[in-house]
Amino acid sequence: MKMALVSGGIFAGFLSLALPVQALQVVVTPQNPQLGDTLSVMIQVDDSPGETPMVSLQQKNYPAFPMGNNRFRALLPTTPLEKAGARQIKVTGDGKVQNLNVQVRDRNFPTQSITLPPGKDSEGTDAEFDRVDAFKALVTPQKFWNGPLLRPNSGEITTIYGVRRYYNGVFAEDYYHRGVDYAGAYGSPVIAPAAGRVSLVGRESQGFKIHGNVVGIDHGQGLASILMHLSRIDVQEGDFVKPGQVIGALGSTGASTGPHLHWGLYVNGQSIDPVPWRLQGIE
Repeated sequence: MKMALVSGGIFAGFLSLALPVQALQVVVTPQNPQLGDTLSVMIQVDDSPGETPMVSLQQKNYPAFPMGNNRFRALLPTTPLEKAGARQIKVTGDGKVQNLNVQVRDRNFPTQSITLPPGKDSEGTDAEFDRVDAFKALVTPQKFWNGPLLRPNSGEITTIYGVRRYYNGVFAEDYYHRGVDYAGAYGSPVIAPAAGRVSLVGRESQGFKIHGNVVGIDHGQGLASILMHLSRIDVQEGDFVKPGQVIGALGSTGASTGPHLHWGLYVNGQSIDPVPWRLQGIE
């Protein structure tokens, strides 16, 4: 009897040694990113996850959020002001560490000259930018969006994401066009690109000289939309909006040379290209 127990113990020992240790599974998409893309880092953990995995890129930590089925996901922004090339993403979870090398391709961003008429060339105030910066820094744990984002206005796209600019003949250092411009008809409806909570409402009459009448929507988990230069605002801070809901009307308030909508999309405080979010979507 003792011999059988010993044999069973030896067999169990050999079995445990033979089983592979489950590695931390990490998938980064898109597979061939370029500057301006959002890197989606999907992490699969063991059946009994402990602490939430940690994700870092270029010495900055990014939050990871549960996605169900023992999965977590972090969103990492890239911008036109960065250099193309290798990025090392560090993922820590389940007591394991995994380093992934990702190549981010270069991208040609065009240059544009803008002449702002007197009264439209204000540099803005600290109060305006403090409000906007606080909105962009929001990281709400809930995920409100679902699937590809909607086009916020039916107008023609006149300025794409990432354009570099001269303003009144002076090159704007550290500037790139942080969004997409739609030259729709004055007063045409502006809709919410995705579900979320209205977390910023600013008005030109209250000192928003750059953004004009502006609405900011928190889509959750570090994703946020800002819709600028509106002629009319139909929502209030704290409202929860559905995708496609009218939040205002296109206008030319703030630093604007003519009627258009500026839609900026932000990931963890950085402006990224909205186009992949609208065409392919990110889970």
